[in-house]
Amino acid sequence: MHLPTPPSDAPRDPWWDEPLERCPLVFLDLEMTGLDSERDRVVEICAERVRGDVLEARLCSLVRADCGGGEAYHHLGPEVLATAPTFAELAPEIEAIFAGGVLVAHAAGHDAAFLAAEMRRIGRSFACPHYVDTLALSRRAFNLRAHSLVRLAASFDIPDPAPHRAANDVAVLRQLWPRLVAELRPRTARDLWHVRVGARHARPEVVARAQRAAELGVLAVVHYRPSGRGVELLPFRVTRVRTDLDPPVVLGYLDATRGRRELRTDRILAVELPGE
Repeated sequence: MHLPTPPSDAPRDPWWDEPLERCPLVFLDLEMTGLDSERDRVVEICAERVRGDVLEARLCSLVRADCGGGEAYHHLGPEVLATAPTFAELAPEIEAIFAGGVLVAHAAGHDAAFLAAEMRRIGRSFACPHYVDTLALSRRAFNLRAHSLVRLAASFDIPDPAPHRAANDVAVLRQLWPRLVAELRPRTARDLWHVRVGARHARPEVVARAQRAAELGVLAVVHYRPSGRGVELLPFRVTRVRTDLDPPVVLGYLDATRGRRELRTDRILAVELPGE
């Protein structure tokens, strides 16, 4: 499976900087005949455009392709897809749902690659280089052995009656979303775009809030997840942020014990300041 490398440049569209509760999020799941976006085809799509708690638009459909189905995964053989609309017939509605919205999906680069490939086949342009990947968010937020949607649903008692079907997986994704937001405490979709795993990449918002804690001299609560362990809530006095290091490091001490700590910013989930 070949996936495009996410661009290093941050998204420029203004909706990425909207408060998260006002940002149009497009929760997406695709079912495909295989894993190669250049050879395999989309056979089912569910996309739900959500702003806050409001569902603004929804598209959920089987898709008739010219290469059969992917029965081994989701039992969508040619006979099931025979009367389904083609991707070309669904394309205008897909474009409308995604216009001015942020793609949210599990292993989102995979879905973005398939959407772009299907659009190219019908002579339409569809670029979605920036997205929020809930697989990366889960790996950063939760200390679990596995992070597939099936495993996450089981871990959090989320109903999952039809795994590997698009509408079911979007429903699971939307119920997982508030748990991720509660752990990572993002303000914008851009903040979540910066969440990476294994890249030693710090979220600028986290660095800025740590610097603010140092400037104010206040007691902050740092949500810190060391490698292979769960989240620690540390009442922490930040004395300095070493931005000359990669990733930046937060220096300070635990308020109760006065024990000195150095915290890698790429492992900080959130920095709470007094009054929040």
